[in-house]
Amino acid sequence: MPFTDQEWEEISQEVPSQADDFIQKYVEGRERLIAQEATQRSDASFRQNLSPIARRACQLVERIRDREARTIWTPQLEDTLAQKSENITVHPGMMFSLSKDRMEQTKLWQIIRRMPKGSLLHAHIDAMVDFKFLLDILMKEPGMHISADAPLTSSHALENATLLFRYFKTERTEDSLWSTDYTSGTFIRITQAADAFPDGGREGFLKWLYSRCTLSRTDAVAQHHGVDEIWTKFYKCFRVVNSFLHHENIYRQFLQRLMRLLKEDGIMYAELRFAWGLDYYRQGSETPDTDYVHMMDVLDQEVEKFRNTPEGKGFWGFRIIWCCVRWLPTRDIVHNMDQCITTKITHPHLIAGYDLVGQEDGGRPLRDLLPELFWFRKQCAEEGVNIPFFFHAGECLGSGSETDHNLYDAVLLGTRRIGHGFSLYKHPLLIDLVKEKRILIESCPISNEVLRLCGSVMSHPLPALLARGVPCCLCNDDPAMLGQDTAGCTHDFWQALQGWENLGLAGLGSLAENSIRWSAFEDQTAEEWTRDVKEASVGSGLKAKRLQEWAVDWEKFCLWVVTEFGEDGEDNDSNGTDAATAAPPSSVAAPAPAATK
Repeated sequence: MPFTDQEWEEISQEVPSQADDFIQKYVEGRERLIAQEATQRSDASFRQNLSPIARRACQLVERIRDREARTIWTPQLEDTLAQKSENITVHPGMMFSLSKDRMEQTKLWQIIRRMPKGSLLHAHIDAMVDFKFLLDILMKEPGMHISADAPLTSSHALENATLLFRYFKTERTEDSLWSTDYTSGTFIRITQAADAFPDGGREGFLKWLYSRCTLSRTDAVAQHHGVDEIWTKFYKCFRVVNSFLHHENIYRQFLQRLMRLLKEDGIMYAELRFAWGLDYYRQGSETPDTDYVHMMDVLDQEVEKFRNTPEGKGFWGFRIIWCCVRWLPTRDIVHNMDQCITTKITHPHLIAGYDLVGQEDGGRPLRDLLPELFWFRKQCAEEGVNIPFFFHAGECLGSGSETDHNLYDAVLLGTRRIGHGFSLYKHPLLIDLVKEKRILIESCPISNEVLRLCGSVMSHPLPALLARGVPCCLCNDDPAMLGQDTAGCTHDFWQALQGWENLGLAGLGSLAENSIRWSAFEDQTAEEWTRDVKEASVGSGLKAKRLQEWAVDWEKFCLWVVTEFGEDGEDNDSNGTDAATAAPPSSVAAPAPAATK
C-alpha cells in the first residue's frame, strides 16, 4: 500500500540529502575509483599530453556528440527517415547498415571526415574501392567478356553462378547468358550481355552485378542467420571481384581511385592484405602472368604517379601483407609462401609481412599450420629476407575453440599485430602478454558487426580492450563489400565515437596515433621494431618522423574544430567539464601505461 502524505512527510525527513557530508565523501571516493581505473586505459598517456587547443576541440566534439544523440538519434524523428514502414527504431549506436545514411548528414560526420586518421593497417585490397566506379570502368574496358558456369535463367543461378571476366582481342557474341541454350563457360562480350539482360537491360545488369559484389543491407541485418551463412555470401563477392579487378588497366584505375579516397579521408599510408592468385593479365594479353613482377611494378608506378599530383602530395604510400587462404592444403600454402619470398626478393620495399586469411572457423587453425609456418621461417632465413607475421586471430565467437586458440599461437609465433582479436577480451593472461609484447590489435567494428560477431557497435569488445590498456587501432577491413561504399575509415571512426561514451575525440586521436606507431614502414628486426614502437615520436627513425608529421596535422585539425564549431558548446559551458578528461575523468593526469610507452 503506498505511503500516505503524512507517512511520506515523516519518512522523507530521514532520507539523506545529496549535500550531506557522508554522501559527498562517498561520491569523492567513487570518483577516485573511476579515475584510478582510467589510468590503466591505453589512451591515458595521449590524453595526458593534449594541447590546450586539442582539449578544447575534444570538449566541443563531446558536446556535439551528446546533442546529436538527443536530437538526431531518437525514435521521435523516425518519420523523417521514410523508414517507418520498415519498423526501424532509431537510437544511438544502432546497426551500421540502418544508420549509414543518417550518420553521413550529421555534424559529427563532418568533423570525423576531416580528422587525420594516420595509417590503415587492416584492409583487403580486393574490397576497397566503391563498386559503382569499378563496374563503370569494367563496362568501358575494350575487349572485356563475361562467362558463367551455368545459364543465368533462374534466381538461384543469378545469385550463385560462378562468373568470370576475361579480355579477348576478338569479340565473342554468338551466345546468350540469359538463355537455356547457353553453353557453360562460353565468353560473351560484356556490353552485349548487359544490353540483353532480361530485367532492365544494361541498367538492370549493373544493378545485378553490383549485388554480386557486395553484401546487401538485408544480408547485414539478418543476424539470426549466423556467421557461416554470411561468410558464404562474402566468399561469392570476392570470387566475382577478383576476376575483373586483375586486369592491368582496371587495376591501374583502381589504385588511383583507392589512393584518392584514402587521402581524402585523412589516411596517409596503408598496408593492404593481398591474396591474389596467378590470374593477373597485362594490358592486351589473353594469358595471365606467371609471376607477380609486373603487378608489383604497376603498384610502384601508380603510387609514384599519385604522389606527384597535387592531391597526392604528402601521401606516404602502400606496403603489402602477403596472404594465403587458410583452408588450402599444405602443398598450396607452401607454394604461396614460396611466391611470397620470391616477390620479397624482387620487390623488397613492398612486402611488409605474411598472414593467413578467410573465415577462421572454416579454415585450418594456426596450430594445424605450424609445419608450414616453421618451413616459411626457415626459408626466409636461408634467403636472407625479413617477412614478419601479422596474423588474423580471434575473429570468432568461440571461447576455448580451436579458432579462439589462434590467439595463443599468434602471440607465441611472434605476430607484431593481431587482426581483429575479437575474442581476446576473454583471455586475461593473453591480454597481459599482448601488452607486455606491445602487440597492436587491428580492430574493425563495422566488419565485425556485418559479419555477425556482434549486433552493433554497442556490444563490440574494443572498449574492454582499451580499458585494459591494450594498444589498438581502427580499421575498415572490406569497406566496399560491407556497405561503406568507400575506401576510407570515417564510418568506423564515427561509429566508435558515437557509440562509446568514454572514447571521445581524444580516444580517436590515440587510436589514429597507434596506427602510425605500429606501421611497418620499413623492414626491421624484432629488436628494431620493439624499440621504435616504444620510443614513438621521440625516436630518430622513419616512424618517429611520420608520428611527428601526424602530430602537426592533428593540431591543425583540432584548431579547425575549435574555429569552425567553437560556438556549438557555448550554451552548455556552465558545468565547466572538460570532455577530453571527463571520460574517463582523470586521464589527463594519468601516467603512461608501461605496456604502451
